[in-house]
Amino acid sequence: MSNTFNANEIFEIAIKIEQNGAIFYRDAAKQVNAEKEKEFLLYLAKMEDDHEATFATMQKELTDQETFSTAFDPDDETVLYLKALADTRVFSEQKMPDNRFKTILSRAIQAEKDSIAFYLGMKALVPPKLGQSKIDDIIKEEMSHIKLLAEKLMA
Repeated sequence: MSNTFNANEIFEIAIKIEQNGAIFYRDAAKQVNAEKEKEFLLYLAKMEDDHEATFATMQKELTDQETFSTAFDPDDETVLYLKALADTRVFSEQKMPDNRFKTILSRAIQAEKDSIAFYLGMKALVPPKLGQSKIDDIIKEEMSHIKLLAEKLMA
């Protein structure tokens, strides 16, 4: 596996994290009783779906240089490794401690923070010529999730 990554590889992981987030919110919506809470969680799931589509579009718009792989990786082990990280670190399938709405929101905020920390770490491994600046776009999307979740938690 290479020591550097390109923006394309990071978009692969971003898409996987968004998919995991959508699953998390849909599962959480099944656990709450209040209709408004259910609706909000389903709204968040839809946001994750929309971000997945946004990231897929952004990925398609990458230049050849931003998708250039710096290492020989015929089996896509790099992408598989990154997807495994996403599955175990961000929106992982751990059982929720309870089905209280505020607990779900707190867990979601932590998952969003984890994703930002992950992207910040990955940004350091993507050289500027391989699309490092594109990682900032992903981070901004995740930061908007935290703001929305925090506002709801404080309400």
